[in-house]
Amino acid sequence: MSDLIHLLPDSVANQIAAGEVVQRPSSVVKELVENAIDAGSTKIQVVLKDAGKTLIQVIDNGCGMSETDARMCFERHATSKIRKAMDLFDIRTMGFRGEAMASIAAIAHVELKTKKAEQEVGTFIRIAGSKVEVQEPVTCQNGTNLMVKNLFFNVPARRKFLKSNSTELKHLMEDFQRIALGFPEIEMQFMHNDVMIYNLPASKIYNRIINVLGKSASQNLIPIQSETSMAKIIGYIGKPENAKKTAGEQFFFVNKRYMRHPYFFKAVTSAYYEILQQGMLPSFFIYFDVNPDTIDINIHPTKTEIKFENERAMWPIVEATVKEALGKFNIGPSLDFNREAAFDIPMPAKGTPIAAPSISVNPDYNPFKADSSYSKLKQKEPVQNWEKLYEGFEKNPEQGQLDMPIETQVVQSSLQDDVLVHNRFFQIKGKYIASVVKSGLMLIDQKRAHERTLFDEYIYKTGVQSGVGQKLLYPEKIELSPVDAELFRSILSEVNRLGFEIDELGGSTFVVNSIPAEFPDNDVDKWVVDIVDNLKENQKDFKQAVRENIVRSLAKFLSIPYGKKLTQEEMVHINDKLFVSQMPNLTPDGKTILTIVEMDELEKKFK
Repeated sequence: MSDLIHLLPDSVANQIAAGEVVQRPSSVVKELVENAIDAGSTKIQVVLKDAGKTLIQVIDNGCGMSETDARMCFERHATSKIRKAMDLFDIRTMGFRGEAMASIAAIAHVELKTKKAEQEVGTFIRIAGSKVEVQEPVTCQNGTNLMVKNLFFNVPARRKFLKSNSTELKHLMEDFQRIALGFPEIEMQFMHNDVMIYNLPASKIYNRIINVLGKSASQNLIPIQSETSMAKIIGYIGKPENAKKTAGEQFFFVNKRYMRHPYFFKAVTSAYYEILQQGMLPSFFIYFDVNPDTIDINIHPTKTEIKFENERAMWPIVEATVKEALGKFNIGPSLDFNREAAFDIPMPAKGTPIAAPSISVNPDYNPFKADSSYSKLKQKEPVQNWEKLYEGFEKNPEQGQLDMPIETQVVQSSLQDDVLVHNRFFQIKGKYIASVVKSGLMLIDQKRAHERTLFDEYIYKTGVQSGVGQKLLYPEKIELSPVDAELFRSILSEVNRLGFEIDELGGSTFVVNSIPAEFPDNDVDKWVVDIVDNLKENQKDFKQAVRENIVRSLAKFLSIPYGKKLTQEEMVHINDKLFVSQMPNLTPDGKTILTIVEMDELEKKFK
């Protein structure tokens, strides 16, 4: 019987290893940029074509490699950063496993140009599918220039399962963001299809955050700082009022390496307890500086999950650091004396004498005299036309109940804020519209009902023709982060079908020239941020029905808010429009709009 176990060829072993190291184009960018950082680079450029599927190029001005090192770096487990097993417990570099270059070369066409500063000529190597095709001297700049072409060219099944260019670009930008925020002292550039998306000069942490996320983030950052025997913590946290429903601006770094840490995440959110709306996530950029001996970064293939030796002891430090910053900058449920006053306090001119307050009293005043104000109140004129109050109280023989069309609010003062009584409808607590129907009492959620009618109206308009907008007197600029800008750009044509006229102004800036007639012109930027958040939160579902999801977001944004007091005509209009809809019971996202309290249920309340 022949033997069954044998060694895999290197090419096959490298492809298997590549499946762990290289999951998508962003994995390649992460590995190559981290290598450039470890090479001591002060400037790193990333150039992409077709979201990395056609080309990934990383150029750095680091130390470069000798001819031997240039060839050796493509071998498996070849590294300059680990010598012995104990080095794994004192890792101070980004890459250290020695599998990245071998894995990338196994599933792509790779071209490498590298040169050390003391060398006169550099080295050029071309590899395809782990096979070295060319190795020769070349004239090039100091540092390393590495091009990865046709990713997964020899693994068609892996290439087939890559997502769309917009999705892959989103992952590329997110990974680049994490590295750029971790190393603000390094100048970095990110270019896609000849368009510069990030151009980040070397700077401090605060400026790097602003350059990555956009100028709007500058008003949202609160500095944090603490130092203990276990760790030094610095960074910035976001103000509660700028929290978002979707994740994306939550960053932990340990010794400059990005990490995910659910335990510390809970510590941060617990510091926001009672000052943050439920379901909202605060922004934070928190940097830990710890002894490498106290952490283990080798527990996950992507090195984004890191184990701390003293996690439980770190929790209160993280929570207290965030709480201290929130308290120091008066972020909490307290009075804000820096806000503009609701009324003007007159200031006397300089030199004006200040007189003591005084009151005048009439010692002869008698409230019981006939000509006094109190006496006049007691002697009011009789109410005119009081008989009309009793009109309409005739017995209805068919329904066996009283018909009571009430023209004015007839409510006890203690209930006046809770129930508004009108001709046909009642408004309860500024949230529900109530009316009597044959089977009992019908309750309608006013915001959801309006959302349903707006959705039906807009979805009909977009199905028939593009909406018509009204020109703004002064076009409005909207600045987004590069990631958000790329997402919004992917749905811009559908947004403009609703009556908007939004154009790209360059980079991450857009200009609004027209809006739908009923849209509040000062809320365009808020809606754009809202729809981008929805897109990030439900990207897969959103992409499957872009137009429907945009209309749903617009209807929700424009629907009347809870707490708005409605007139009888407004309630009638909402009711009538709702029951024209084919689905009056549910909102576009499946929430209940109305319910009926049966007469039997009402009668049980009085037994």
